[in-house]
Order: sequence, then structure tokens, then C-alpha cells
Amino acid sequence: MSRLFAKNRALGYVSNHIPLCVRYIQRRKDNFVHTCVGNAFHTYSCGNLALISVSGCHPSDIQVLCGDSNLIYTACENEIFAWKRGFELKHVYRGHVRHVHLLLPFGKHLISVDENSNLIVWEIETEEVFLELNFQETQFSISAILHPSSYTNKVLLGSQKGDLQLWNLHASKFIYSFKGWGSSVLVLQQSPAIDVVAIGLASGQIILHNLKYDQTVVDFSQEWGPVTALAFRSDGPPFMISGSPVGHIVVWDLEKRRVASQLRDAHAGAVTGLQCLPNEPVFVTSSPDNSLKTWIFDQPNDLARMLCVKEGHSLPPLIVRFHKSDGKNMVSAGGDSSLRVFSTVTERFNKSMGRATYNRNAMKKGKLLVSSVLMPPVTMFASESARGKYWDDIICAHSGLSAVTTWSFEKLCMGSHKLVPPDEAVGKDRKSVVTSLCLSHCGNFAIIGYNSGHIHRFNMQSGLHRGMYGSLVAHDSPVRGLATDNLNKVVVSGEATGIVKFWHFNPKLANAPLNELVLSEGISYFRSHDEASLLAVIMEDFSLCVIDQDTHSVVRKLNGHPNRITDAAFSPDARWLITASMDCLICVWDIPSGKPVDIFRMDRACTSLAFSPNGQYLATTHVDLLGIYLWSNRSLYSHVSLHPCPSPSASASSLEGLPLVELPVAMGESGVPRSEDDLDESLSDEGKEPEYVSPEQIAENMVTYSSLAGSRWQNLLNIDIIRRKNKPIKPPEAPKSAPFFLPTIPSLEPQFDIKPDKNDEKEAIKESHLYSTTIFGGFLLKSVETCDFAAVLGKLKSLGPTSIDYEVGSLSPENGGSIMLMLQFLKLIEYMFQSKRDYELSQAYLGLFLKVHGRTIAVNAHLREFSKKLQKAQEECWNALQEKIFFCLCVVQSLKTL
Repeated sequence: MSRLFAKNRALGYVSNHIPLCVRYIQRRKDNFVHTCVGNAFHTYSCGNLALISVSGCHPSDIQVLCGDSNLIYTACENEIFAWKRGFELKHVYRGHVRHVHLLLPFGKHLISVDENSNLIVWEIETEEVFLELNFQETQFSISAILHPSSYTNKVLLGSQKGDLQLWNLHASKFIYSFKGWGSSVLVLQQSPAIDVVAIGLASGQIILHNLKYDQTVVDFSQEWGPVTALAFRSDGPPFMISGSPVGHIVVWDLEKRRVASQLRDAHAGAVTGLQCLPNEPVFVTSSPDNSLKTWIFDQPNDLARMLCVKEGHSLPPLIVRFHKSDGKNMVSAGGDSSLRVFSTVTERFNKSMGRATYNRNAMKKGKLLVSSVLMPPVTMFASESARGKYWDDIICAHSGLSAVTTWSFEKLCMGSHKLVPPDEAVGKDRKSVVTSLCLSHCGNFAIIGYNSGHIHRFNMQSGLHRGMYGSLVAHDSPVRGLATDNLNKVVVSGEATGIVKFWHFNPKLANAPLNELVLSEGISYFRSHDEASLLAVIMEDFSLCVIDQDTHSVVRKLNGHPNRITDAAFSPDARWLITASMDCLICVWDIPSGKPVDIFRMDRACTSLAFSPNGQYLATTHVDLLGIYLWSNRSLYSHVSLHPCPSPSASASSLEGLPLVELPVAMGESGVPRSEDDLDESLSDEGKEPEYVSPEQIAENMVTYSSLAGSRWQNLLNIDIIRRKNKPIKPPEAPKSAPFFLPTIPSLEPQFDIKPDKNDEKEAIKESHLYSTTIFGGFLLKSVETCDFAAVLGKLKSLGPTSIDYEVGSLSPENGGSIMLMLQFLKLIEYMFQSKRDYELSQAYLGLFLKVHGRTIAVNAHLREFSKKLQKAQEECWNALQEKIFFCLCVVQSLKTL
């Protein structure tokens, strides 16, 4: 896994090519729709299409999805899973050799068909095989399956050659064969009439056939290719609805035997899922364009209108950026020419800002189709929320166009302005195309660079042209990067040849640049930090330069990517620079050191990334994927140990050990089991970084401090002053009825003094009147024989300042101690100096000892002689520490003078 980023979840996935499933839950009195999103499925409420739950991850992509009133069934490769409530795994069915592509709930049984046309009937509760039928794929390849209404124990099978067969599964008996219509059967759907079944063919024909008499009731022909889905209304009108591979929906009137209405461009892709809600004038559709829509028949002339929609990007997004400083909203754009807002809080806040069109008003009035006025894909955009409540705050550049569109985040729509440079400012010999853009931090101006070398400024409120930079052209080659400072004083621009120019923000004062900076290679694009004055310049030789906009100089150069860098982003504190490249690597650079501190690879190249302003998430988009992936910043909630790692340009052998990180899924990291032995285990488990334990001493020649708080030793020399300040004005009065209590021993840890009697204590003092009877004194006496001071030091560390003062004072002969105990305490201090540990504690203990027993040391020869030896040990310890301190001071002073 990555050191810094943990998988969070994927956003923007709604549906794919797998048909949807609608279930009515009696207990909740509501309809629920299930859609597939790769290796998981979503559950939505049909009322407002609110996301209810997300299933666990499957080992691979789901191939079939269906359900009954109790369970939801999914097929993944050759395994079948049964889910309760959309997320609780109940059963796993294993027995197929090839991939399963058809499922049908059949009462207490489940019917499954694999790619070899092997049909298995399962007991749902026991997971046992009830029946198995093997069809020869060359003679009858099953392509569709249906249980005809009122046909007990019977199923209708459609084949790729066009013929159909009716089987009794209880008796395992073949009943009847239908010749077909010379085209593959794609869809089988039961009509409201008994014995009548709708058959959708690959030729575009829709056949309503009577099974009882083997006669065709009526047939229709769809002009847009194969029939992908069929459904019947059950609320009264005899309507049949069909889907097509081009996204059109047709409503057929079965009484009049003609087309009742059409829904052109209902989806941008094929209509693969279509079901009518029981006894309601509403039907639900899904498509590979990543959308789920509900339609209602409430218009005149049997027309249906869109009731609710839940959708994401229909083509992979190319750019993602966070909008506003709270880090809760992201704006993304891509190949479908649309801008979408995704929330990091809940998916209910996801919104669509629409698709970029040439004539927005005509499209809104329905005069033109979307496809006829759709603008090219968005190649880049910039956003600034400072003035978003008053006018547009997003600008977008489109592929091959000189016009820049404006968008409003507050209104969630495309703006009315199109920023186009005047003809006299561009030149007639070259067609200008937008190559870079940015918004000022005040939100009032848009600065746009073109491939002709021009840089123009526009007013965001009016959309008018407000000047250009340079007398004729700003650069002699295409402008690849633009940025402004926070105070609107300087505009920075970079061209393809590697020249960076600094301009006065006011175009009237920008006939010539303020300064120029020549880089070694051509410039690909800029990435700036919103608050710091740092600017990341991505070069064409796959290197990066970090420029300080205040000093107009290069402060860091980062080399290491062996392939093209697709995007880069600063962390909120401007300490990290995250880069992504086409070799599927994501690298985190530490800007102060200029070294990579984290690098990991994925199976898909990252096309865009953005770091949230609050530092909580990293958002990424990837090649050929429709979602936006969120990664949590692990440094916010756990300790992360960072150290330099090999650069991305290292040899292939050194990068083989890089972790291959899987992309996040829509609900986290739980999944379905891979075998019967791990039904209760998760499919994937995020590893945890081992907790770092600091050693007691890094090296033997280094002086180490203790981990005790300063309050435990800093006030040892001022205990008497503290006592005088804290002395009560009045003596404490004894309570009238004092409660029973046990005496305690002075210590940080509560310990009761359970000596039996005071007389016994007096006798113990008389017996050992030469030595201290305190616990600390007892530890010192034991060290005389063992010469082990570890236990003595541990006991001393556990005491508080007052207790330490008492214990040190009781070492003198006049207080019940002895000269031997005082000498032993000095040996303890010598042991601490020689071990070079707990340096500040040894100084504090020695200072207190000299303050209390200075007179006794002066008159005793043994103590004076040992004090000289102790002074020598102290000087050796201090000199080792002083040498390192002076070395560090000299290095810092030398760096300041550079």
C-alpha cells in the first residue's frame, strides 16, 4: 500500500451495460432498483433515485444481475452470489465450469446458464444442485430465458439461431420447440396477456407470440438495430416499451398496432435496462452511458417525460479539481463535454452542470438536438469561488477552439459568456487555439493563453476583453502555462521553448515583462499553489521545476519520472508535490528536501489528480475509467514515518518491489469470499504500518534525554520557594467525624502503608538507626552489594518533585541516613553520566544533592574525593554534547550567509 494514502471510495458510478433489476419490497412498500457498477452493485430507491446501499466487492466484474422478493443474485465468472438487503452475503453457488451469463429466480429455485449452455437448477436455501441439463452449444446455444406466466415448472429458452424450446424442469422433460424467425433471440418478456410472450430479435423485430397455439399475434420492426430491452405497462394502457442500441426508446400501442411515441436520445448509449414499475405509469431505464433514469407518462398524446435522473460521466473524465476552500466539492470535466460536481460528504449532493453547447437557449427550448450543438470535449478548466455568488466562476477550454466558455457553480449551469479574443489582436495568418488559462484570485478576471503566443485578459462579469500582455505577442511560441499571485500584482506565463516571463498584472503596464527566466527544457504546463508563492513547472523532459514567484528563481528541480507527467498538485501546506505519470506511477515529493517520500503504481495511468484544500483527500481520475477515486490522507489520523525512497527513474529492477495498489471501490474494502473456508473474511485487508518505538538510546556515543515531563524535575531546586508560596494562611482543621482511611506512601502511584503498628515502626528504626528506613534508601542499600543502579533509578523516576526532595534530604546522617548512602547516591549519578542517558535528570538530581548536602560534602574526605571523580565524568559527558551543538550552530550560521 501507499505510505501516505489509503483507499477511500470511488465516486461517479451509476450503471453499466448489465441490465438493471427492479424489486418491490412489501415490508417497505416501495420499489428498489439495482444497477451494476463493475464488481459491485448499487441499490436505489425508485422515488428519488437516492442511493440506499452498496454491495461488497466481487472477485471480478459482475456479468448478470437479477432478484426476487427476498434476495438479489449476481454472477461473477463461474460463481453465483445471493445477497440480502443489498449488502449482506447469504449464499454462494459453485458448480459451473464456464462463465455464467443468464440467471432466473424460479420460486424456491434459481436457474443459471453458462457460456457452454449448461443449465443448472439450484436449491436456494441449501445451495444444492436440483437439476442439471447440458445442451450442445452447436445445436442450441441459450441466449435468453423466461418463465411464462401460469406455466407451472416450465421455462422458455431462446437460442442464438432463433429457435425456442419449452422445458418442464420438474420432470426434466422437453415439451415443445418453436421454429423462430431467422434471427438471434436477445430478449424474452412476459406480456400482461396469458400465453403471450414478447420476443426481441437481433434483426430489430419484436414478435408477440402465443405459446399455447404457436401463433404470432403481432410483430413490430425497430429501425435502430437489435432490440436491447422490452417492458410492458401494467397500469392500464396496453403499451409496450422497447430499447435500442443507439439510445432511443419507442412506446408501442398494442391496440392500434403502431408507434405511440418516441424518446429520442434518451441515453447517450444503448438502452440495456428497461423495466416498468408495477401498477404505475413509470418505467426505469439504464445504459452504459453511466446513467439511471425514471420516466413518467403524464403528458398528452401518450408522451413520457423524464421524472428523475442519476448519472455520472458517460466518457472518462480528464480533469478534476476541488472547488472552494472547504474541500467538500469537486468539479470534473471530460470527453462528454459536461461539468459535474461530486461531493466528498454524500452522493446526494452530486450535481450536473450540463453539457457545453453552442446555442444553449435553442437547446433548452427543444428546437435543436443536443448532438447537433454539442461543443468539443473540455481539455482544461480553472475555477475560483471568490465572486461565485455574483457571476460565473469557472472557465473551460475546449479541444481545437479559441472560445472559452464560462460556468456558474452556484447556478449549476453554463454561463452566457464565451470569451473570444478580438480578430485584430490575434492575427489573420494563424488560427488561435486556447492552450492555457487561469482565473485571478479575486475572481474578476480570466487570463487566457493561445498557441499564437498571445495572452488576453477578460472580465468575468461582463465577458468583455480587457487587454493583452506584450506589445504584439507575449511569446514567440504557444503559451503552455499561466498563473497569478494572490495580490494580483504579477502574472507568470511560460512558453513551449522553456521561457518563463513575469508580467505586471495590469495589461496597460505590461508592454514588456518585468523579468525572464530561461529553463533548460520546454514547458508542458503550470501548477500553482493557491496560498504560497510556489509554482510547479512541468517540463517536456519529464522533470519538474519549483519556482518562487517572489524571487523569480528556481528553488527546486525534481528529476525522476521516466515517462510523461500527466498532472501535479501541491499539498495544502505546500510541503508535498504529488505527480502522476503515464507509466502508472504516483509520486509524492518532499519539496524542502527535493526527494520522493512515497511512490506507488496502479494498473491504470492517472490522468488528473487534485489535493483537497483541507488536506483530507486526494482525488484521481484514470484512463478509460468513468469514476473519480478518493484517497484518504493517512497522515491526518495516524503516524506516518516518511523517508526518501528510490526515484521513479530508477532501474526497472529496483521498481519491481513497488506496491501495485488497487483502485478504491464504491463502498470501501469489504468483499465477497473466494472460497467456502473464508466466508466471514474480507476480500482485501488494508495493511497497517507498524508502530514506531523509539529506542532508549540511538547510539552509545550520543547523549540521550529522558522522556519524563519537565514538571517532574525542573522545580527540584525551587521546592522550598514553592512550599512557602503554597503555605496555607490558616492551619487545616480536622473534621468532626473523619472517615476511615489507610495511610499512603509518598509516590506517583498510590500505595498504602499497611504497617501493623507504630510501635513496630519505632522498633525497626531503633534496629537500623544508622540507615534510612525509606523505600528509596532500601534500594540504595541493595545496590551496595549488587552494583546495579537500574532499579534505584527506576524508583527515583517514579517519584514526584516533593518526594524526591524528601528522599534526597533523608540521606544525611542527621536525618536518619549515613555517609555510605550519600556516597552511593553519588555513584548513582556517576552511573547516569557514564551511560549518557537521562542527561537532564542527572543534572537536576545532582544539583539538588549539592544544594542540600553541600556542607556535609565539604567536611567529609570520602565525599570530596568522589566528587572530583564525578566532576570528571560530568565534563566528558558535557563535552560530547557541546561538540555536537556547536557543530549544528556552525552549519546553520554558514547556511544563513549563503
